[in-house]
Amino acid sequence: MQHHNNKIDAALLGKIVLARFLELPLRAVDRLAAQMESSAGFTALRPWVSVGRLEGARVAHDAADIPQTRAPPILGEVHEAGRGLMFLYHRDSYVREYRFDEEGVNRLMARPDLPAELAGVVSRLRLINTRNRLTHALMQAVLASQAAYLRSGQVLTLLPLTQAAISARLRSESNLAVVADAGRISRLVRGLSIMLPNGKAVPLNTLFPKPRQVHCHFVDYMIKEEKTWMAEGLLRGPLTDEAVAAILKREHGIRLSRRTVANIRHGLAIPDYKSRSQRTDYLAATEGFSALVPLTAQALRTAVPAHSGVYEIRTAFTFRLGEEKAWPGKSVPPVPHGVVYIGSAGDLRKRLGDHLRGSSANALLYRHVADGAARVRFRLISTDWRVVERELYQVFCETFGVSPPCNRMSP
Repeated sequence: MQHHNNKIDAALLGKIVLARFLELPLRAVDRLAAQMESSAGFTALRPWVSVGRLEGARVAHDAADIPQTRAPPILGEVHEAGRGLMFLYHRDSYVREYRFDEEGVNRLMARPDLPAELAGVVSRLRLINTRNRLTHALMQAVLASQAAYLRSGQVLTLLPLTQAAISARLRSESNLAVVADAGRISRLVRGLSIMLPNGKAVPLNTLFPKPRQVHCHFVDYMIKEEKTWMAEGLLRGPLTDEAVAAILKREHGIRLSRRTVANIRHGLAIPDYKSRSQRTDYLAATEGFSALVPLTAQALRTAVPAHSGVYEIRTAFTFRLGEEKAWPGKSVPPVPHGVVYIGSAGDLRKRLGDHLRGSSANALLYRHVADGAARVRFRLISTDWRVVERELYQVFCETFGVSPPCNRMSP
């Protein structure tokens, strides 16, 4: 009989433990630091361990007065500092550094009668050190790389900065003892948020956009601005994809093909210029809606909140006006505008889930969404969402001359 050795290599196990520790929410790390420092094991280690603060790190003076709420805590806030920027952390534990007398600790760890609890305390203190050092090095790199965005909060000032690029920068410029690879950075920033000088809290991963995401911001901005330019007489009609590409190249030095602009526009759920010229009223009425998300169970769990609001469901199959033709193999015909239903609910996630399961007593709508190819967008509204739904429905009818095919009656 063969016996398999299932023991994990110590180095690999250490990497797994660190990866999981980097994913911990701030509140858990703060709580762990407090538990460690109040433990008997930490007291026993005091001859060889001192408590300090990361070099160059600063904590907000009123950090102790920041209330603990149910919302995820903020890592810290960006402040102007002369011509530069500085970052103030919101908790001492976020910049805690445990300084070891390595020779003494090594002798202690080599003792055969060393209590397991003591070894565990040392391991956790080192994990806190690694996480805090990586976080601080990352924040310093971000302050230098995305200064324009951090000052203004305007997405058009974001520069392409992938996590792989920031990883390479940290490895070449910082003195981190841990390898700052892209995977570790991704795990670390996933649940972190910071506060900009304007008081707005933003997820930290916002500061690491890929070039494609930056291009999306510019295309979205230009198409949203076209109504203003038309009102000012600067444009006679909506911008074509080719015109968007030309302006981006001329004004911003961004080189995109017409096809790429069209692809980005489609991903942002923005109609082409012909449809926009016909749908100005409805587009204005749906300003502030979310981006389109798939109407699937997974998307409902992750992208749609259990909050009141209005929503719009679109079929996956559309055609331009004047291009009607048969669509063999499809159980329902496409519609020119793509919108098949407008509704509202006190709980968007629950209501859309009912549509997806076919339990909303709307058989025609279920035929559109049953194959999982439909998409939805929404706007959160705290009160009078039925009134907003009625107004949106009326604007839709005025714009297109018909009601959405799955709305069986006026709301």
